[in-house]
Parts: sequence; C-alpha cells; structure tokens
Amino acid sequence: MTPRVYLDYAATTPVDERVLDAMLPYLKDDFGNPSSLYAEGRAARAALEEARECVASLIGAAHPNEVAFTAGGTEGDNAAIIGIAHRARPERGHVVISAFEHHAVLEAADRLQKQGWDVTRLRPDACGIVQPGSLAKAMRDDTTIVAVMHANNELGTVQPVRKLAEISHEGGAYFHTDAAQSLGKIPFDVDDLAVDSAAFSGHKIYAPKGTGALFVRRRTPFEPLIVGGGQEFKKRSGTQSVAGAVAFATALQIMLESRLEEEKRLGLLRDRIVTDVIARIEGARETVSTEQRLPNIAHLIFSGTEGEALLLQLDEAGIAVSTGSACSSGSTEPSHVLSAIGCPIDDAHASIRVSVGRYTTADDVDCFLEILPGIVERLRSLSPEARRGRA
Repeated sequence: MTPRVYLDYAATTPVDERVLDAMLPYLKDDFGNPSSLYAEGRAARAALEEARECVASLIGAAHPNEVAFTAGGTEGDNAAIIGIAHRARPERGHVVISAFEHHAVLEAADRLQKQGWDVTRLRPDACGIVQPGSLAKAMRDDTTIVAVMHANNELGTVQPVRKLAEISHEGGAYFHTDAAQSLGKIPFDVDDLAVDSAAFSGHKIYAPKGTGALFVRRRTPFEPLIVGGGQEFKKRSGTQSVAGAVAFATALQIMLESRLEEEKRLGLLRDRIVTDVIARIEGARETVSTEQRLPNIAHLIFSGTEGEALLLQLDEAGIAVSTGSACSSGSTEPSHVLSAIGCPIDDAHASIRVSVGRYTTADDVDCFLEILPGIVERLRSLSPEARRGRA
C-alpha cells in the first residue's frame, strides 16, 4: 500500500515519539493526583510544576504561576477573553477583535455581545494583516480587551502583535493573542510581544489533542471560566492532567531546540510548493502575498475548480490537504477568513490550504506537485464554463 502524504499540519500534528515517551509514566506508574499529600501525589505535583516552569521559561513568562494548563487553544481563548472582560469591567464595555480570528475568539466575543458588551470586529487588509491604524481608530474610553491572533490559521499571516498590544495599553485595554499556530514555529516571547494573555494548543506542536496552556500576566484581572477546586492558581479548576502538561512542555522544548533549522527547511518546502504550482498550473495563485507569514502554510487559489472537490480528489490520490480551518469544516459558506480580506466568493470556494511539518519530505512535495495538475485539469474540464464551451 502506497503511504499517504500528509500536508495538513496546520490542522493537527502527529504525536512525536519523544513526547509520548515523556508522558507515558504519568499515565501508568506515576498516576497520582497532584493535589494529594501522600507520596504518589507529591510525585505527580513535582512533575506538573516542572512542566509549568519549563513552559514559563520557554515563552518568556516572569513567573511559573502565570501559566495554567488547559485542554487546548479553544479553552484558553474563551477563558482569557471572557474571564478578563468580566473581571476588568463587570459593568460591561467594549471589546475589539479581528474579523478573521479563530472561532474560539469569535464566539467568545459573540457571547459577550449577547450579555450587553459592544464588539468591534477589525477587518484585516487584503494581504491578511491587521493594521495598527485600524485598531487605533477603533479604541474607545471603555475598551476593555483587544484580541488579535499572532498568526492566522488559514493564511499563515503574522500580525504586528507588539504594536497592537502597545496601542491597546495606551488606551487602557488588555491584549490577548491566540498563538496556537505560531508557537514553536516563529519567535514567541510574552514580554517581547507585550501581551497580557496568550492561548496555546498542544496538538499543533506534536503533543496530544486535549492539551494546551494559557498565559495570564500577573495582576491581569481574571475570572475563571471553570470553577470547582481552585487548581491552576484558581485559573482553571479540575484535577490536572499531569501527562498532558508533561507532553505539552516536552513538545514545546523539542520545537524550540530545532526551530531555526526547521523554520528554514519548512520555508523552502512551502516556497517550492507555491513556485511550482504557479509555474505548472495556469491561473493558480497565492491567496495573499506577504513576507509576514509562517514558514509552513501555503494558501492557494485554483480558478475554475471547487476547493472541496480538490480536497476529495487529492484524498483519493492519497494526499491530505485542507480547504481552511479544520474547526469549521462542513460549512458550505466561504471561509470567514477569506471573506474578511475581501476575497471574491468564487476564489474563496476555489482555494485550498497546504501546510507542511516535521515529517514532510521533499518526496512528499514531489508527489503533491506531480498529482495536483492533473486533478485541477480534470475538475476544470467538468466545470459548467468548460461544458458550455464544448456545446
């Protein structure tokens, strides 16, 4: 059986064997509850706090207790936006987000809006960048929190987070960023970026699904979303997954140890995909063109096709790609990300996202580039426009 080619690392990553080895002891022998006072509990607590110190150090947090382990990026985004807004301004006020955020941010803001908050949704420019000037114009005296993702999960565009955070702080607001896609791929330091909170997802960095972390800077007002036992410094109640925390810390450490080499390798693979696709397939183009982007994501438009049909045909040929965020798959509406940058509906429906990762090889890219042109040609020949031309 021919091995499949996986080109959807932005959706999820396989668990690295080294991560699995690190977490297994805490699923088997060292299974204690980290809140228990006896030996098994103390051993679990020691592993948990070692993982916390590791993550805090790697993201530039000043104190380990600024890091809370979560079940993933969605929980972190929800907890930060709702938790900071409610505690910072219980009488309600104004929230600013970008229009192409992950649904975890969009729907958290929607919830606040239903509770009486005003929400402004900033549109990025045509290159997929949220311009600082648009945020400055949107700020109000009662703006409480601003949320703009570090890197967009569909386009891969990297946002000017430091400048956006500074504008937020000048206006008296807190700043949150969703760093699920960027963590471990490009530099990320909470002090360098001046963020007050940040959400991370383990399954984007070769840790298991259901793992993640939330950074909340000290003295940032925060009301926990999950209450009960007061764990995680009262930021997130519930018995902690020690294995998940160890997995997340190990995965992040591995990512950062090889980040520079991997950033270069993945960038070359991504650039080759873009260059060769445009050279081999008439009418193919990048959705956005900017140097401010992740090294591993290519978003491409193939006019005269349907992205979903491309995905299914590639899948049948043994290649996995995406038509956008895996968290919103199944919708027949064009991606909200592409709508936000003003992408025409026909182009939005004719696009796919290709993302490379740790186990992507040059042979994988060769396979994709060999198979794709024939699929595009076949789909174009079946389009209504082509049929009318033959009539």
